[in-house]
Amino acid sequence: MTEEKTLIKKIRATAAMREVMAAYFLELDDAARTGSAKVVWCTSVGPAELLRAFGFLVYFPENHGAMLGSSRMAAELIPAANAIGYSPDICSYLTSDVGSYLMKNTPLTKAYGIAGVPKPDLLVYNTNQCRDVQDWFAFYQREFDVPLVGIHTPRAVDEVTGEIVAGLVAQEKALLPTLEQVSGRRFDIDRLREVVASSYRCTMLWKKVLNAATHHPSPLTFFDGTIHMGPAVVLRGDERAERYYEVLIAELEERIAGGVSAVDGEAHRFYWEGMPVWGKLREHAELFAAHRACAVASTYCNSWIFDPLADEDPFVGMARAYTELFIVRSEKYKEHYFEEMVRNYAVDGIIFHNAKTCPNNSNCRYGMHRRLSARLGIPHVVIDGDLNDLRLYSEEQARTQFEALVEQLQERRSSQI
Repeated sequence: MTEEKTLIKKIRATAAMREVMAAYFLELDDAARTGSAKVVWCTSVGPAELLRAFGFLVYFPENHGAMLGSSRMAAELIPAANAIGYSPDICSYLTSDVGSYLMKNTPLTKAYGIAGVPKPDLLVYNTNQCRDVQDWFAFYQREFDVPLVGIHTPRAVDEVTGEIVAGLVAQEKALLPTLEQVSGRRFDIDRLREVVASSYRCTMLWKKVLNAATHHPSPLTFFDGTIHMGPAVVLRGDERAERYYEVLIAELEERIAGGVSAVDGEAHRFYWEGMPVWGKLREHAELFAAHRACAVASTYCNSWIFDPLADEDPFVGMARAYTELFIVRSEKYKEHYFEEMVRNYAVDGIIFHNAKTCPNNSNCRYGMHRRLSARLGIPHVVIDGDLNDLRLYSEEQARTQFEALVEQLQERRSSQI
């Protein structure tokens, strides 16, 4: 393993990203302690632009959930949530985050010297990802006794029709009285346009980052993407995110120009479908690199590309952006999406992560993986695990499945020679 670790190539811009993320969390902590600004908690694909337009500082519990997973604290904290009635079968972001609150133990302390997550003045959710986010935020509404409001998005959507968009716009506008009351500010449409425009610029820069992986060889991996997506998640609508991605893009373009690949001797190009196994990112990156395999694309990282934010009506742009994303869509749409991604990134094989506690982000439970393999003529494997709860993950099974996929590709190439 010592030799394999040297295979991971560090991205210089990571230092700048850490500075941006540190400033973000410290700003939230200061606001919560001093009352210098109002803090709102928002689900990761919620109406963050609308909240920022009112001057709120926006905190995302799902980002904290990912930190709990990557720091490997989750398995120790989840039982605390189970003990008060939250099932071990529901979202492990939810249970690890609630457990973190109950146990007063957070990775923010070690990372930034912060005692705990920032106390909210308001909670805002969007059920476009799953129903769990509403129940998650309802726990904190009871704990903090602050307003809880949200948007309910249709699921399994084939076509995002005008009727669907109109309904979501109405829900967005229904939030305005609460946002005005809690923030103490009147709604300003021009300010909303400014924030949405910044968010759109951020999402286009993030899209450019991910599209760099269409290059052969790829200058970055899916595992790099899971780390560098942080600003796109927590700071969209804030110009700091834009500035960061300009730095990252410059480095990736430098790699491409210099023929520097993320994985030396790139031989296999894989698509990672589903959530990361947060506590195993480094191990997976090392395993892939050791086999000259590059995970060039994923549904997860691409979930923060929001082209519809370009709409001249910011409410319509937000409604479309947060409803056209992959997780909301029908099986028919998802299969077409996969076909395009496989073609655009020249993917050789697909790894499906069947995350035990995240059925909404696991797309290998209704036969899609087999249909896609047959239609596209490329192999796939399924890795059973979870986003946060490593007790549900088998190192041996994951390695065996991955190596089986590599062997299939090698056999195919040998037969073609």
